[in-house]
Amino acid sequence: MFDKTQKGSLITDKRMSSDVQETDTEPLLPHHELTIGASEISINEPDSKKPNLCSQVYTFVYIKIKSILLTKYFWKCVLLGQFISLLLCGTAVTSGLLSRKGVHTPTAQSFLNYVLLCLIFTVSLACRRGDRSLGYILKTSGWKYFFISLADVEANYLVVKAYSYTTVTSVQLLDCFSIVTVLLLSYFVLRVRYHFVNGVGVVTCFLGLIALVLTDSLTGNNKDTDGASDKVLGDIFCVCGAFLYGVSNVAEEFVVKNFDRTEFLAMLGLFGSLINGVQFAVFERHEVESVNFYSAEIVICFVGFTICQFALYTCMTIVIQQTSATTVNISLLTADFYTLLLGLFLFKYQFHGLYFGSFVVVLLGVAIYATKEPERKIEEPDKTNKEPVMTNKEPVAQ
Repeated sequence: MFDKTQKGSLITDKRMSSDVQETDTEPLLPHHELTIGASEISINEPDSKKPNLCSQVYTFVYIKIKSILLTKYFWKCVLLGQFISLLLCGTAVTSGLLSRKGVHTPTAQSFLNYVLLCLIFTVSLACRRGDRSLGYILKTSGWKYFFISLADVEANYLVVKAYSYTTVTSVQLLDCFSIVTVLLLSYFVLRVRYHFVNGVGVVTCFLGLIALVLTDSLTGNNKDTDGASDKVLGDIFCVCGAFLYGVSNVAEEFVVKNFDRTEFLAMLGLFGSLINGVQFAVFERHEVESVNFYSAEIVICFVGFTICQFALYTCMTIVIQQTSATTVNISLLTADFYTLLLGLFLFKYQFHGLYFGSFVVVLLGVAIYATKEPERKIEEPDKTNKEPVMTNKEPVAQ
């Protein structure tokens, strides 16, 4: 027989068990831990429910990529750079069509572009009043713009002339010396400080270009018909032209980010038309006289080349102002792919899957470079010329 104390204890235990059954309607799973404390009952989830290392890495990468894709600088570099590349493709295609018609006048072709720049932007600058008027600029910085224009004119001439002496493959590879020039001049002259990811982007672009050149060798699309008459001289022309391109682009970046686009294009049009006009009158006078301007195809190609080059020069100042000369130069590497696509119909080129692969690699390099904007050291403004402070802030297009 039970005594009263034992009987009361038994009744109390039964009541407690019934209370637990009423409150805990959810069944316990085998992998759950039941912890009974003095005042609470808790069920702990297993460690497998906690986020593991792979999911944490995935979340970090996803958030990082999303933050990059939402930045304006990234899309400016990618989209504006490809637009400039398409314009360069237009000049290459129209120049190739002229070459097939027997027209070899690189200096004369660019003359109309400089004249248009002079008529539009130089006249606009002449109507300006104030500290940065045409007369003031000619008096204080005229000689500087003369050498910038000289570099631009000779760069166009030397690179096109290099095709007559060396192979297309050599020109494609050596023309990248402009990127090296821009990187070095931007570092020492513009005091740009690049990040590690910027270097990775540039190297990736170079790898894509090498793949493009190797694909050209496999398909034979750029096979020389007449061979290289003087490969060493042609390579020297190409390297010198690429160097001058780099000098011109860095000077352009300095002007458009510290003054305005109109000033640079006006001075380039003024001095460029004079230098280019004298040069083609001396060296290409007989070639121009032999051109059949009664041919509609030749006239259309001349007009198309001029329109594309004028748009290229005008829009490039905007793109460099919003991004940098380095971004523009690495973006122009994709122009060969766009030229290939048009060449499939115009020049009967052969397509190979590696072309698309090389294009993707170059575009990936541009995207990697654009993930982080290079830094600039701040300089004190020149109160005489009213030069603004150099910062990482986006300039306003003029």
